[in-house]
Amino acid sequence: MRRRRRRALRFPHSSSSPPALPLPPLMTPPRSPAAPPLAAVDALAQILHALLPPLLLAAGSVKALHSRWRALQATLLALQSSLASAPAAAASHPLFADLVAALLPALRSLHALSDRCQDPGLPGGRLRLQSDLDMAASSLSLLLHDLSLLIRSGLLSVDSAASSPNAIVLQVPASAASRADKSLFVRDAFARLQIGALDLKLKALVSLLDLLGDDPTAEAAQVVATDGDVAALLRLLDASSHSALRDRAVTAVAHLATACAASRRVVFDEGGLGPLLRVLDSGSAPATRERAAAAVVAITADAGSAWALSAYGGVSILVHACRPGSGSPAVQALAVAALKNVASIDDVRSALVEEGGLPVLVDLLASGTVGTQKSAALCLWLLASKGDHEIQSHIVQAGALSPLLQALHVASDQDLQDSVLRAIHALALVPAAARTLCSSPLFFAQLTDLICRCSSILLQQMAADMVADLAPTVSEDTKRCMAPCIGTLVKMMEVAKPATVQESAGRALLALLTLKSNRKVFVRDEKSVTRLVQMLDPRNEEIDKKYPVSISLALAMGGGNGTRRRLTDAGSCQHLQKLADVEVPGAKKALQRISSNRLKSLLSIGWQN
Repeated sequence: MRRRRRRALRFPHSSSSPPALPLPPLMTPPRSPAAPPLAAVDALAQILHALLPPLLLAAGSVKALHSRWRALQATLLALQSSLASAPAAAASHPLFADLVAALLPALRSLHALSDRCQDPGLPGGRLRLQSDLDMAASSLSLLLHDLSLLIRSGLLSVDSAASSPNAIVLQVPASAASRADKSLFVRDAFARLQIGALDLKLKALVSLLDLLGDDPTAEAAQVVATDGDVAALLRLLDASSHSALRDRAVTAVAHLATACAASRRVVFDEGGLGPLLRVLDSGSAPATRERAAAAVVAITADAGSAWALSAYGGVSILVHACRPGSGSPAVQALAVAALKNVASIDDVRSALVEEGGLPVLVDLLASGTVGTQKSAALCLWLLASKGDHEIQSHIVQAGALSPLLQALHVASDQDLQDSVLRAIHALALVPAAARTLCSSPLFFAQLTDLICRCSSILLQQMAADMVADLAPTVSEDTKRCMAPCIGTLVKMMEVAKPATVQESAGRALLALLTLKSNRKVFVRDEKSVTRLVQMLDPRNEEIDKKYPVSISLALAMGGGNGTRRRLTDAGSCQHLQKLADVEVPGAKKALQRISSNRLKSLLSIGWQN
């Protein structure tokens, strides 16, 4: 009766009906004062002096089921050693008291079994006796495991006043608490998580989540990863676990995976990616699947961990999670973000094609949220830029180009524009895609708009690259419509960092200046001519002279009346002469074109006069 009264005080909820979410704060009313510790001391003395010695003697002398008793003898010896090595204050710890109380009936049943085995008649039959002995040995092994875990945690060595033994779960330390306090709390929570009944495990998990939630510096996550048993937490993700335990465990693992690199690494090293993927693939609650997906995204963001996704069969799981109707929009967004993280890995690229992932990515581009579209576009870009021509062709055949162009047309978010343009640029290597792009004046109008109005120099550079690559094969009307971006391209040639911007802008300008009307637009803009001449100045060492010289030569080929005169009046010939003297490629030819035609013009004017 005393034992039942203690459990009623300690466990206000029955194990068959876990408390409703959210759980209340973590302290419970203190237990009755001195009786439980004294009972634990008496029970421990009875086990060590009255139960274990005769059991050990019987285990070595029983002849029936001899091999089983030999194995049981090793368990009994380990139990005796563990109990004898427990600190003197161990009896005041509630978990230790529970274990000791549970050992009493287990050892007594073993005594009864030893008597039956020593009876030559083997009461109940040999098979029944063997079954009973196996069940008793299994129960004793589990109790020994819990006892060993509790002793290894170091909780029994902690001062009972500091560890608040009367509490069901220790009070959650404040964020400003010392690391030692947090470590003690974490070890206590994990001990209860593995030893206690369901309601106590739920309380331990909730308290652990409270600690992780109030964690602005990620110190708590590091303490949990270092001093807690993350492997035990991951075991709760198994489908056989109680749903309430599994949901909270997923939340805790997601905290660890997203808090910092150290705790995320521990989750991965303990094999957390596989269980998280199984939760994502299961019929768990949407919020639970969302947390599991967030943890997978965080783990796969580390290059050292991303490779393992394919080994766990994660590609097919993520592709399925991206399909319409398979989950919430949040789960879809996280699943495609995880695919984006691993799309540069060879095995994953092949698996994505084989698992039918390309049509799924195309669907997300057409109907997903902005974040989903961004991840899908980046995923396609990685597949196209890192893969071979066959994968690029598969992407085009899956119909990716149309939703990419549509997304570029309607997108107001610069990150989305950047992701989409990257994918289009990579797919332009496919002849069929290049023909589609070159036949779309709207696409080149969008490129012109990006170059002229975008505030991101990297996005401008990418648009300039597309113009340089595709403009040579487009119609003259399309080139003429792109004339408004000429002045901006000249400005981009002055940008020192990144250095590739000058090259991109120069290539785009040369592609547009093949049209005479565009050359006229260039020379009519005094600022553009002035900038070009300044870039030709040998003292301007930040500018590579290759493209300014080439553009001067292109303009000298003819841009209407006065083109060469404007270049000469602006001082281009002086700079070109100096560049020709140091043998800069093209400088001499450009100088000859500009100066000789200028001389012919003067002679023509004199002859007319």
